[in-house]
Amino acid sequence: MLRTHNCGELREQDTGSSVTLAGWVASIRDHGRFVFINLRDRYGITQVRADEGTDAWQQARQLRMESVIQVHGTVLSRGKDSNPDMATGAIEVQARAIRVFSQTKTPPFVIKDTTDASEALRLKYRYLDLRRPVMRKKIEARVRFTSYIRRYFEDLDFLEIETPILLKSTPEGARDFLVPSRLRPGQFYALPQSPQTYKQILMVAGFDRYFQIARCFRDEDLRADRQPEFTQLDAEMSFVEPRDIMGIIERLFKGMWRDLLGVDLAGDFPVLTYDEAMHRFGKDAPDMRYGMELQDITDTVKPSAFGLFRNTIEAGNRVIAMNVAKGAGFSRKQVDTLVEFARSRGLGGLLWMKVGADGVTGPGTKHIEDPVKQAIIRSMQAEQGDLILAAAAPEMTALRAMGALREEVASRMGLDKAGEWRFVWITEFPMFEYNEEEDRPQAVHHPFTSVMPEDLHMLHSDPYKVRARAYDIVLNGVELGGGSIRNHDPDVQMQVFEVLGMNREQALQKFGFLVDALSFGAPPHGGVALGLDRIVMMALGAGSIRDVIAFPKTTAGLDLMSGSPSNVADRQLRELHLQVTKG
Repeated sequence: MLRTHNCGELREQDTGSSVTLAGWVASIRDHGRFVFINLRDRYGITQVRADEGTDAWQQARQLRMESVIQVHGTVLSRGKDSNPDMATGAIEVQARAIRVFSQTKTPPFVIKDTTDASEALRLKYRYLDLRRPVMRKKIEARVRFTSYIRRYFEDLDFLEIETPILLKSTPEGARDFLVPSRLRPGQFYALPQSPQTYKQILMVAGFDRYFQIARCFRDEDLRADRQPEFTQLDAEMSFVEPRDIMGIIERLFKGMWRDLLGVDLAGDFPVLTYDEAMHRFGKDAPDMRYGMELQDITDTVKPSAFGLFRNTIEAGNRVIAMNVAKGAGFSRKQVDTLVEFARSRGLGGLLWMKVGADGVTGPGTKHIEDPVKQAIIRSMQAEQGDLILAAAAPEMTALRAMGALREEVASRMGLDKAGEWRFVWITEFPMFEYNEEEDRPQAVHHPFTSVMPEDLHMLHSDPYKVRARAYDIVLNGVELGGGSIRNHDPDVQMQVFEVLGMNREQALQKFGFLVDALSFGAPPHGGVALGLDRIVMMALGAGSIRDVIAFPKTTAGLDLMSGSPSNVADRQLRELHLQVTKG
């Protein structure tokens, strides 16, 4: 071994020991008679002292920051000069000899927790970015979460089984990444968006409880919480109801937060239906850390002759409002920015009313009759100093826009406090939504989700009213993952494909292997997929999943460090029977 100890290991009880350390030069301080080096590795930092007149002193004065060195020396106590901010701050190593393993070029940014380097520069030199202790700790935390998940599921008798990376392309939702087959010219594999069909087939095979830390790929537009390749916890169980799976996942989160974060998540996670979440919060992944719940006040304003209300009601639209407690302190300019925000979310504008000692004030309020104003105040349970915001629009447009506005107001008022954890389950999602581009229904989650038994009769007659046996787990307004009970009856599965616009031949061409498997005795089964990247991001309070992935892509899908994606040689294209066209 090229070292006897790591750089976070030595303590005062090691005083007098002869040691060998190795690591990166984090800092150099030349005080003339002494040169001090902070030597860093994955485990921490140790101060090294080189005394004037020694070979080590001469060597130390020639070192460059971030060079990789080996130090032979003796552990000394720092006594009253101890540094309480360092785990090794009670000691230093008096160097006898320094060996340089690797000199370095000048780094493009300083390797410290705080840096003004742009994200693009950090991603280009990711190996330097990962040397920063703050980044290293995030990656180490991710490892602990992954390890905890594995132990948890193994203790519950789940089997970790790998599923294929090269799959059949079955486009239904996000775009596949395609891989050309050299041995089968003109044919392609797809990279998995999820191990969905394979984990269902494992249930048909009788494995009963499966899990996997699975790599998945989706060719979709990216955001702060999206990557073209990502990692998810994938699990499937036989002979279960939604409450069984939800219970296992809820206990997993409580265990991780308790054992890894030291946080006790008391009580059961609340459960809301999709319909309830949308009407109360305007979002199917609501942030439960604060109130400001939405209310439909259409019936309340119905007696008013005010043109906005009358025209809204006559058009069959709704008036959706929320009460911002103490929001009357917002300036006119601040309220105007909220109005512009609402417009950016598809609303024509925003009606606002400040509740003061002299009544209600705000543009347009003089046209609202006093009894209607008082009815609005009572309905919204508003008090003096509150701000009422209202939108008049088609119901779902108003709900979604007001849901986004709710989060914007909460952010401006500091109500979305870090370190507060509010989990919630969302259930009974719509099974289908309208695909405007293709003029047909599409699955909200995926086509293998089971229908609520009481809605099965509407599958063909009124598919948009059909609810799915699906469930999402949400934390502080961020969906961490979800799952469902699956179709284990091949006839019902074929009916779902039919609603999605596939005839029997098309359905069997895409999913015949699954339908065939279900026809050989499939148990009732269901499962869940959780985004590991998102879980760690939320747990650590990171601003983006890029901060908790060792080698992430940019929002444009680029790996700035390696330079991918990139062109390939013509020879490779010929071997794959491919030709690139410009256009």
